[in-house]
Amino acid sequence: MNLTLHLVVQQEREKYLPLLLLADESKEMVREYIGEGDMYTINSERGIVGIIQVTFLSSKVVELKNMALLEGYRGKGIGRKAIENIEKLYKGKGYDELIVGTANSSIDNIAFYQKAGFRMSEIRKDFFLSYPEPIVENGIQAFDMIVFRKRLSSS
Repeated sequence: MNLTLHLVVQQEREKYLPLLLLADESKEMVREYIGEGDMYTINSERGIVGIIQVTFLSSKVVELKNMALLEGYRGKGIGRKAIENIEKLYKGKGYDELIVGTANSSIDNIAFYQKAGFRMSEIRKDFFLSYPEPIVENGIQAFDMIVFRKRLSSS
């Protein structure tokens, strides 16, 4: 499947809120970062299949803040390919590391990021207690954020 990323300009970001909410179910929290960093649509031959947003933690570290795929496009390698595209793009801009955080309850995400070459680096205890509503996935309440890191290779 041919996959491309298209930059979303600031004034268009709000219309992608429903996609962003597939990965982060708190509208209030998404609204806090929707205007930060860079946002891209993930596109296949069939059109937009997902969204990806990155923010900048330093001149060398970029954070994968949100990535969501429409349900019918999950489990097909699209997410991994989108991350590879982000890695190449930001390595080319001089960044050395990509980080991402996910909830302790997001079992599929934890496996996905490790398969994509990320390593666990820290746990942010009680991170999700700041969300307006409790998040429960896989019968587990989200309390802590697991942070993963990946060095951006020069290949």
